[in-house]
Amino acid sequence: MKDIASYIDHTMLKADATTDTIRRYCEEARRYGFRSVCVNSCHTALVHEELNGSDVLTCTVVGFPLGAMSAESKAFEARKAVEDGADEIDMVINIGALKEGDRDKVRDDIKAVVEASRPAIVKVIIETCLLTDEEKVLACRLSVEAGAAFVKTSTGLSTGGATVHDVRLMKETVGDRALVKASGGIRTREAAEELIEAGADRIGAGNGVLLL
Repeated sequence: MKDIASYIDHTMLKADATTDTIRRYCEEARRYGFRSVCVNSCHTALVHEELNGSDVLTCTVVGFPLGAMSAESKAFEARKAVEDGADEIDMVINIGALKEGDRDKVRDDIKAVVEASRPAIVKVIIETCLLTDEEKVLACRLSVEAGAAFVKTSTGLSTGGATVHDVRLMKETVGDRALVKASGGIRTREAAEELIEAGADRIGAGNGVLLL
């Protein structure tokens, strides 16, 4: 169980999440040895405080869940999250720009967040369910070019989540230049194990305890 737990970003991104809910997620992450607790940016300082003294990381989403905002806005949110204690930033790309083939806009959007987030690392959510395989490959390549540490499948709030096919494709694309996070719809240990075998280095789960 510990082996799987160390892959999990214990994730609470619901709009109605209360401080009591966030504290419970932090306590569970400490107890089970999850890799991080992933929250909306308004909860970053609370999570950082609750996890102080543990090995569990503070992870914050930026530009979530649509990615449809200016690069400057995403960078501002990321910078504030890092100031509040975030160790990792999970950002959503500009999906429309990617589908239009505007490589510079997508790359610059990611790069702005990467630069604003230092020394925290950045995971880039490409929302695979909205992309063709060719667009997924392009999104991964642009993420690497912009300096991201991870590419990530999904927000979990669109039309689909992580699949073995997508994780394998993303891993083949980034090679050893970045890591892969699978998220969205992962509810069983068996599903997590299949995704890890396909190349996932991290698992985003809305209920890590249930997954275990």
